[in-house]
Amino acid sequence: MTARSFESRVGHALYAGRRWHPAELAFWLLAFAAFVLLPSQLLLLNEIAILALFALSLDLILGYAGIVSLGHAAFLGMGAYAAGLFAKHVGGDPVAGLLAGMSAGAMLGLLTSPLVLRGSDLTRLMITLGVALIVYELANSLGWLTGGADGLQGVAMGPVLGLFDFDIFGRTAYLYSLSVLFVLFLVARRVVHSPFGLSLRAIRDNPLRAAASGVPNARRLAAAYTLAAAYAGAAGALLAQTTQFVSLDVLDFHRSADLMLVLIIGGAGYLYGGLVGAIVFKLLQDAIASFTPQYWMFWIGLFLVLFVLGGREIIHGVVKGVAGRLSAVRKGAVR
Repeated sequence: MTARSFESRVGHALYAGRRWHPAELAFWLLAFAAFVLLPSQLLLLNEIAILALFALSLDLILGYAGIVSLGHAAFLGMGAYAAGLFAKHVGGDPVAGLLAGMSAGAMLGLLTSPLVLRGSDLTRLMITLGVALIVYELANSLGWLTGGADGLQGVAMGPVLGLFDFDIFGRTAYLYSLSVLFVLFLVARRVVHSPFGLSLRAIRDNPLRAAASGVPNARRLAAAYTLAAAYAGAAGALLAQTTQFVSLDVLDFHRSADLMLVLIIGGAGYLYGGLVGAIVFKLLQDAIASFTPQYWMFWIGLFLVLFVLGGREIIHGVVKGVAGRLSAVRKGAVR
């Protein structure tokens, strides 16, 4: 294969990845249409949007860079506390607080990236879990700043863009969270279908070969880890702003565990996996909790066991089949 043909194939792959498929457009149209179609479920939809952004952040490092993590809640908590403290002591502008949360998450990701990039997957699991536990204990011990076990209170948010006030029905919260999710998804989509994203997949598949090809593995992985931490910080900021309260629960281990379950359901390595997984997980959680509030974790666990044994292939096959049919219909219409 000549250098020119190789560059042509890479360019074609990048272009194909950036094209929007009909299924993608339908997904986002339905997401925004849910504001009108499901007015009584906006609070739940807001939770789904935040969890989807959180899952997207983990998918960037797990699905595309091959970095496993059991402590992603540390970045969620950093973003939540940063946005909450910003609103309490600086100002209630949601966009500024969102940027503060993203910056806090990115800073923690950048500082801890040298530790995470060393060793095997098991080492990374232990390090990320250890970082999350350290951040949890710091938040608990610094009660004068974070509120400790009582939580951070007095988080008052102003209107979004100076126009849209938050309400108890979740109208502004859902549109705000969904809009942030959509914008950050566009950025992530651009990143994974860029030469940078291709280099991450090369490192994931064969780090030795990628390094031999001239890819700076450590710097690329550190950049991806920092970006994912910023996304998780954004999810934490949205959680703090839409609930106007921050507690130690945002740093609890169950946040990281739930996130892994979301990616197990939706699949890692393609951006919509975390989004679909978040929808299924939250709807399943809400439905089961309404019937058996004491045993909902048991039924979710049973569902996940059956799903991993064979259900995921069925769901993924259906999704790919629908996407293929829509793509074929569009090609036929063009002809």
